[in-house]
Amino acid sequence: MTDLQSVHTDNAPAAIGPYSQAIVSGGFVFCSGQIPFDPESMELVNGDVAVQTGQVLRNLKAVLEAAGSSMDRVVKTTVYLSDMSLFTPMNDVYAGHFGDHRPARATVAVKTLPKQVDVEIDCIARL
Repeated sequence: MTDLQSVHTDNAPAAIGPYSQAIVSGGFVFCSGQIPFDPESMELVNGDVAVQTGQVLRNLKAVLEAAGSSMDRVVKTTVYLSDMSLFTPMNDVYAGHFGDHRPARATVAVKTLPKQVDVEIDCIARL
């Protein structure tokens, strides 16, 4: 059986339920979905989907770094949107955070997200 290591950093929002910010196993980091919480205040950031996406990706970056990985080691993301009409502004911010790196990705519209936010993103990365 592979060892599982829970990841926690104060530079990303604390888990608001019975889960870890991420789990390291088998040379990979499996990051839980992040929503646009400010990690210091644990309050949602105010703003449109572009502002929310920026905060979500900063949160994921902090978790990845705490695990010993980075955004350029991400192999897969899943983006959850409250409405597919928000795809373009989310995608513009997303592209800026990944630069030339292009991980595999699925983007889906869902009925609702936690705290009624517009975007949630999870990812899998190599160590």
